[in-house]
Amino acid sequence: MTKVAIHASPASFLTPTLTKQSVFFMVGGSLFAVGAAASIWDIAGAGATNWLSFIGAWFFTTAGFMQVLLSGDATVPTPGGTGKTPRAEWLAAATQSLGTLLFNVSTTTALTAKSVADEKHYMWNPDAGGSFAFLVSACFVYVAFYRETGTLWKPVAASWWSAHINMIGCIAFALSAVGAFVLDDGSSKDAGLSNWGTFIGAICFVLASAVVLPQLPWNRAAAAMASPDDRAAR
Repeated sequence: MTKVAIHASPASFLTPTLTKQSVFFMVGGSLFAVGAAASIWDIAGAGATNWLSFIGAWFFTTAGFMQVLLSGDATVPTPGGTGKTPRAEWLAAATQSLGTLLFNVSTTTALTAKSVADEKHYMWNPDAGGSFAFLVSACFVYVAFYRETGTLWKPVAASWWSAHINMIGCIAFALSAVGAFVLDDGSSKDAGLSNWGTFIGAICFVLASAVVLPQLPWNRAAAAMASPDDRAAR
């Protein structure tokens, strides 16, 4: 019997899919969660937390970039063909991707800051900006879901659960940013709120990504009714 070796091409490895996007968000969220847990339960020092967050942010950025590529065109023709209107799916992906880039700046500064001023301007400000971008993105997710389904109540859809869990995570990250505000002595305004907000938000992002994994039974059923292009993107 002849064995045929199947090799994945570099192009197929680099091609973004929903599976890859979800896995990268899950890994990034897990790293943020572990880093926050290390601070909450005093398992490791601030250095370990900062490094885990730094690495997790790059997984977020990669996933966010994939999300933008998978979201399709930025605009669609308006009814009547008089112009174009932005697509909520693309806006959600773009604003979330912007947020991940700001988290890159924040987590990098956490490792390299030499002064309180650096922490305020290059760590906390991007952190707050990234958290705000995530909140805006979560709102666009609701808009996109409503445009697709005509309702905001559809608990049989995995994307409905993902949207709500994602919103909870974004709110938690926003609260974390409030707690992480850098005071003049270099300490955080509320370290407990910052750490717990990060931990809860990160867990939510892991769950929001996990629930839409194409390999899960309920998503396989939905994929069977999808178009060939949609199936390929999974």
